[in-house]
Amino acid sequence: MDYRHHRELAPTTELRQLQYAEDDRQGVGKRTRRALATDYTRRYTAEILSHADLAPVLADFPSSGYAALLCVERDPEACHRSLITQRLVERFGIAAEHLLPR
Repeated sequence: MDYRHHRELAPTTELRQLQYAEDDRQGVGKRTRRALATDYTRRYTAEILSHADLAPVLADFPSSGYAALLCVERDPEACHRSLITQRLVERFGIAAEHLLPR
C-alpha cells in the first residue's frame, strides 16, 4: 500500500489547540471525542479546506481499487479527514464509506 502525506491539509497548531480546548471542556480525548467543535469545523473549512487544491489528493488515489484516509479518532465526525472526504464527495462525486471498528 502506498502512502501519501498532504501536509497542506493538516490543521494548524492554533486549530488543534482550539479543538483540544473543546475536548477539555467536554471531558473527552482525541480518541474518545464524537464530533469536531463547531468553531474548529468552521475555521478549518474557511482557513484550510477552502483554499486547498484537492485535485492532487484525488490524483494520488489508485485508478482502480480503493484509497483510505486514516484517522486516529474512532468516529469519522471527530476528525478533519471527514471534512476532506465530504469535500471530495461534493466536488468530484467519489463514493466514500466510513469504516468503523466493531
